[in-house]
Amino acid sequence: MKTLKTRLKEGLSNCYIMSGDDYELYLRAFNMIFRRAKLNLPDFNYVKFDDENYSMVAVINACEVLPMGDEYRIILVKNVEKISENDKKTLVSYLNNPSPTSILIFFDYYGKLESVKNAERVDCNKFDKVMLTNIVASEIEKKGKQISGEAIEKLIDYCGCSMTRIVSELDKLVYYDLENPLITASLIEKMVSRDDEVVIYELTEALGQKNGDKAIKCLEKLKKDGILGLITNHFRRLFFISISDLQDGELANLLSVKEYAIKKQRAQVKNFSKMQLKKIYSLLEEVDFMIKSGAMLQENALSYLILSILYI
Repeated sequence: MKTLKTRLKEGLSNCYIMSGDDYELYLRAFNMIFRRAKLNLPDFNYVKFDDENYSMVAVINACEVLPMGDEYRIILVKNVEKISENDKKTLVSYLNNPSPTSILIFFDYYGKLESVKNAERVDCNKFDKVMLTNIVASEIEKKGKQISGEAIEKLIDYCGCSMTRIVSELDKLVYYDLENPLITASLIEKMVSRDDEVVIYELTEALGQKNGDKAIKCLEKLKKDGILGLITNHFRRLFFISISDLQDGELANLLSVKEYAIKKQRAQVKNFSKMQLKKIYSLLEEVDFMIKSGAMLQENALSYLILSILYI
């Protein structure tokens, strides 16, 4: 994604495969390609496929149609989950001799086309904080507002470095107080809800540092249905990271998560020993059983869980 603008100056490719965990980046990358193609007649030269109308044969047939009144024709295949091995072979065969006037774009959010090599890759994984800081500052300036450095950092943290969430929050922040040109950290705290995963990350950090007060505060934000599953998954990943010699990408595939999540959690592993993580995982199974059997209310069980981890 970071280099796509430069690559587009050199020309368009016949096929782009976008993958990653930040959907807003898919949309931005697609718009960059769409603008570069300069379609004057999109009704004739822009075709979309999704789960409802997808078949690889139909996609390839659409690619073989000549554009009408434009230099290019764009074919978008958007987040199709069921792509067979035969579909991949059909795609690879087409890409060996693609139509020079067609631009085929895949939103491969589910990672189904990782084995397809002869296409241009666009990495749509979350940006780092430096990149996001620059983007947020630029977006705010375009909207005629200002934002403090502390507010930018808080917004990025609250949104879990997700450009998708950041964009959805910006309009709300910009139009909250039209009289005040400055967006402050206190406004972020008031208007933006932290992602559950962000709070769980903070909770885990507090537990690893034996910071009981902070852990209880995080727990208060998380007391709702289904949260035990998120906490369990988080510690389960920590445990596997601690005992595995696999690379981040391989481990991400094994655990069915994005590589970004593994990289972020690897920094937390140092707060726990392997034995501690094993005991915590057993404790999570015990608490889950107590909730499901009715032996303990979820609110009480979660408090018991957090206090128990503090003393493991």
